Amino acid sequence: MRGDLEWGSVPGLVRAAAQRYPDREAVVEGRTRVTYRELGDRIDRATAACMATGVEPGDRVAVWAPNTLDWIVSALGAVGAGAVLVPLNTRFKGTEAAYVLARSRARLLFVTGTFLGTSYVASLRRAAGEPPEFGAGETAPGAGPLPGLPHLEQVVVLADDAPEDFRTWKDFLAGGDRITREAVRARAAAVTADSPSDIVFTSGTTGRPKGAVITHAQTLRCYEIWSDLAGLREGDRYLIVNPFFHTFGYKAGIIACLMRGATMVPQPVFNVDTVLANIAAERVSVLPGPPTLHQSLLDHPSRDAHDLSALRLVVTGAAVVPLRLVERLRAELHIATVLTAYGLSEASGIVTMCRRGDPAEVIASTSGRAIPDTEVKVVSPAGDPLPPGTPGEILVRGHHVMSGYFEDPAETRKVRTPDGWLRTGDIGVLDAAGNLRITDRIKDMFIVGGFNAYPAEIEQLLGTHPEVADTAVIGVPDARLGEVGKAYVVRRPGSTLTADDVIAWSRREMANYKVPREVEFVAELPRNASGKVVKGELRRRRDRGADRGRH
Repeated sequence: MRGDLEWGSVPGLVRAAAQRYPDREAVVEGRTRVTYRELGDRIDRATAACMATGVEPGDRVAVWAPNTLDWIVSALGAVGAGAVLVPLNTRFKGTEAAYVLARSRARLLFVTGTFLGTSYVASLRRAAGEPPEFGAGETAPGAGPLPGLPHLEQVVVLADDAPEDFRTWKDFLAGGDRITREAVRARAAAVTADSPSDIVFTSGTTGRPKGAVITHAQTLRCYEIWSDLAGLREGDRYLIVNPFFHTFGYKAGIIACLMRGATMVPQPVFNVDTVLANIAAERVSVLPGPPTLHQSLLDHPSRDAHDLSALRLVVTGAAVVPLRLVERLRAELHIATVLTAYGLSEASGIVTMCRRGDPAEVIASTSGRAIPDTEVKVVSPAGDPLPPGTPGEILVRGHHVMSGYFEDPAETRKVRTPDGWLRTGDIGVLDAAGNLRITDRIKDMFIVGGFNAYPAEIEQLLGTHPEVADTAVIGVPDARLGEVGKAYVVRRPGSTLTADDVIAWSRREMANYKVPREVEFVAELPRNASGKVVKGELRRRRDRGADRGRH
């Protein structure tokens, strides 16, 4: 039976998991061990607290925090109240987070206290400290704790203390004690399969994040398929290193585990020593993640000191997967199932996936075949279908394609055709068996250690530097992270700006994975007749420089 029909909604899935696997461990976080029954109770309490604070069905609720038990409880508690989840990237700076909060008009935010030495509360305060201007006839919504975000009514800090005008997690939960269990169940039961479940903000060619709206039915159907193809099963112990703010971490992680009764072991930060220790101590059997994670594991000098024998399933992707990596995972770690996949937020995070039993060459060189009830085709610039072996833009149609970008019909029309095809912006090749190989990205996106980086967004941020007249960013190879950004910068007249200055400024203004690792100053950028930067020329220039550096 399809997941959307069996469970109806994500709250229905949470309820079913608590009933089906009541005594099985649901989440392990350090010394804290929570069963599925206990997890269901915690999520119900969070739903009650959301209702008590005024959250109504369809309201947007954001979470800006790393992978923790509290993220799972707060997010699913909000969804149980009928809210639409808006996950925020933990690498965001305050201005980036504030933009998404304003664009989604989130009413409630759950935020971590201090993470990796950064106070997210202080960062958000700096970014949203001033109220926006309202034109004639416009009025500001109800005043919240942050003047620059008037729609944001409450901020809950997932910690024991919070600033005076914010709330602690404990205080927030206590506020729901007056809501009856019956009222909580009724609210959760009212959530329908076709209701929006989440909005994942992703950047595109405009450089401004856009929110892909995905329904409960799409989420459930896609990740039942993912769980089937991957072979996830009851009793698996799943180390979730992929960030919860990303579709892969949230849906192929939390949602898939709820479906199968697997144990979630969330890890807030990727650290190979911690990964090794967790795999050994918790008998981890499932370890999805970018290729860099698995490469680091294989190459760690202390690998043999840890018992990794429980590992049986690896799902990777988001970058080129070397054949040698697949072979080593199978031969050295004896991992029975290694799979690759391809997806994007606008298609619920999954489009194609390899199948168990595929040869190593297929897994390494392709992203597998279309998932069930999905069409994938490769087309020419004119939109004509291309034969196998010919590169073109990848188009997708099926049950998983978003309804659209949140309150942005113009951008939606750019990527969704009238007959339901999603233009992915990626270039790929289909082979005769239907396996898809990604060869390039129309949108110029590059992937830094598993994080999608969008040049247009980075260029827009760099353009705000007072001494930068013009800039273009491309992805360049990096031994550790796969790819990193290189910025070509035109200085303003009289400027003495250095590469170190640009990098230091970028570290203050944007998420770390977006920060260019290389900066080259040029007199002007190469442009075509229509004024667009010719990125191909910049790549050729970079390659010529790399070639000279090798001699």
